[in-house]
Amino acid sequence: MQDDPRAAEILPAIATFLRETVTTDHSAHTLFQARVAANACDLAAREAQLAPASDAAELERLEALLGRSGTLAELNAELAARIADGSLTLETPELKAHLWATSMAKLAVDQPSYASYRRALKRLG
Repeated sequence: MQDDPRAAEILPAIATFLRETVTTDHSAHTLFQARVAANACDLAAREAQLAPASDAAELERLEALLGRSGTLAELNAELAARIADGSLTLETPELKAHLWATSMAKLAVDQPSYASYRRALKRLG
């Protein structure tokens, strides 16, 4: 499950910024903000492309790990509760694998050029 803000929240904010600021103010600060907005658009596009499959895979892993069905939000809440109460720990191989896969999926959307992420991808083949 990707973190907030999601594309549905990012894109309207960018549209407002472009309509109300970029068209009238060409200062260095506004040009910097325009580059930030472009990066946010790239992130939203990656989310739209990658999140459906990564969310489905995450749900499947959670159902196997927790032994029950539910929504992604429900199962993530239960996972957090089980980690907090100590019933799941990093000694649980399935938990470690799930956390790694979920982190990699988040990085694919949020920071695909992050050096450590790129090295981990190479190690995975």
